[in-house]
Amino acid sequence: MDLTAVLERLRPGAPLAELGVPDAAVWAALAAGLLIVGVRPLWRLLRVAVTVVHELGHALVGVLVGRSFTGLVLRPDMSGHTVTVGRSRGPGRVATTWAGYPAPALVGLVLVLAGTGGWTGPTTFVLALLLLLGLLRSRSVYTVLVMVAALAAAGWLWWAADERVRGLALLTAGVVLLLGAWRHLGAVLRAPDRGSDPAVLARLTRVPAALWALTFAVVLAASSWVAAGRLWELLR
Repeated sequence: MDLTAVLERLRPGAPLAELGVPDAAVWAALAAGLLIVGVRPLWRLLRVAVTVVHELGHALVGVLVGRSFTGLVLRPDMSGHTVTVGRSRGPGRVATTWAGYPAPALVGLVLVLAGTGGWTGPTTFVLALLLLLGLLRSRSVYTVLVMVAALAAAGWLWWAADERVRGLALLTAGVVLLLGAWRHLGAVLRAPDRGSDPAVLARLTRVPAALWALTFAVVLAASSWVAAGRLWELLR
């Protein structure tokens, strides 16, 4: 692998608006994201992407607060579980538990901003590294298959795709994650469970689960608002 080629792919490029990408292609990327989230068969197949980001959100924040990320499990029903080792209570545990539901919206926002702003190369590289970390901590065959597929897609985008394809792909993925974050939050609100993140946070802090869910919604709303503003600037 040529070091010059690697460095070239790590450099920021031109914003999507300066690459000659037609508006129709941008609209198609947005429509693809809407279809993935809105069409039931597609959503059942691909919503695991939101679960992956949710679980890696737990893992990344856990590592940042001093916990050890030791396991990742994804299930065919699209649920998941992250294992971090550390104190059973305290701010670190709270932050780690809280991070799951906001993670898809925040990552979705980053992908929209990177895809439209010329940061596709560095962003896809970082995504590949995070997916590799998840793969190394996978604890089931299904988890390994999902992570290998995701890592292959991110690796191909970073190494083989041109800047326009990367930008449109990140735009679509960002829309899926942003809208999927709302769907996941809606699901936990419609069917509360003692094992859900809001319920665990309530037990850890004695703050009602509804208030924790509200903090998730605030992050999702802010992320969606900023992403919508960027898309408005791109397409007006």
